[in-house]
Amino acid sequence: MSERSDSGADLPLAGLRVLDFSQFLAGPSCALRMADLGADVIKVERPQGGDLCRQLVVADQRVGEDSALFHTINRNKRSFAADLKRPQDLALVKQLVARADVMIHNFRPGVMERIGLDFEAVQALNPRIVYAAVTGYGDEGPWRDKPGQDLLVQSLSGMAWLSGPGGEDAAPVPAGLSIVDMMTGAHLLQGILALLLRRGVTGRGGRVDASLLESAMDLQFEPFTAYLNGAGAPRRSAVNHANVHAAAPYGIYRTADGFLALAMGAMDELARLVQCEPLARLAADRTAWYRDRDELKRVLQEHLPSQSTAHWLQVLEPAGVWCADVLTWPRLMEHPGFAAIGMVQSLDNGGTPMKTTRCPLRIDRQVLRHARPAPAIGEHTQEIVRELGLQPTKETA
Repeated sequence: MSERSDSGADLPLAGLRVLDFSQFLAGPSCALRMADLGADVIKVERPQGGDLCRQLVVADQRVGEDSALFHTINRNKRSFAADLKRPQDLALVKQLVARADVMIHNFRPGVMERIGLDFEAVQALNPRIVYAAVTGYGDEGPWRDKPGQDLLVQSLSGMAWLSGPGGEDAAPVPAGLSIVDMMTGAHLLQGILALLLRRGVTGRGGRVDASLLESAMDLQFEPFTAYLNGAGAPRRSAVNHANVHAAAPYGIYRTADGFLALAMGAMDELARLVQCEPLARLAADRTAWYRDRDELKRVLQEHLPSQSTAHWLQVLEPAGVWCADVLTWPRLMEHPGFAAIGMVQSLDNGGTPMKTTRCPLRIDRQVLRHARPAPAIGEHTQEIVRELGLQPTKETA
């Protein structure tokens, strides 16, 4: 597996300067991917405290004074400390804006207008800049000032009703990770790259907006489209649920020693392969595969614990059935399939080692790894001032 080092001189976004004013996950994850792809990402944050994500501790893990999560989402960036409420600092930041290619922020609606860094003001400073903004629920409407937080958006968007077992008294179940934040960051990046392409043709910058709510609805496009076209509210299977509109056997099943995932497939053929006569009788009617999916899945679940997961995989995989073992992370990391993609990298945190995931993309068939950790608050302020020839006011000098 060939790899590319931190130099990044020939990466696709090399030469681009990105100002990352955002905090927590959505905006910073977008800026992180731009850094992975070669951009110089400058994280503009408050001198006191910095990005609030520095104190968002997950699993009680810290690296120095900051959360391990902060390092995961802000590696390979530089930090420029500035209090945007101080005229002297704001003047320096505006000089930065004038020299940047992309600017990302996730302040609530109205904040950048009060500061003087709204799109119109920024475009006047730099007509070629791509201005990217993340909100929770857009700039208008009754929810515009609500906290844009992943769990809250999963709940408000209806997403929480797609997961977990169904049934009369079934409760909503949110995704077990910040899926809306990360997808919003990916959507924002798509818009930024599209505007950079347009700029290459026209020389004109532009603005892209993404919201957690809109990204949450886009994530649900498949079941929500069915609802819009008369399918009714999504109905979760009460047995081994995995997808609101999937017919049996779609789900995860307990075996004698673990679990087996079964994706789409022909129930009659599956019944024959696992030698389950009761299931074969039910599956003979193809119209029942969705209509009576809970009953079919219940019979299948009663049968599969008769053998181990490995046994069923040996029976089903050669027959072309889409199935998989259900691995824990320790088992995943022991598997040669995981080793083959080399998804883990180490960050050089000055004596405090930390492992995290690498950029999931390969450029010119090369894996991208960047060992530089997230910066300390203001670690690169003076370096950037000198490098870009910024002119401090007398009060700042």
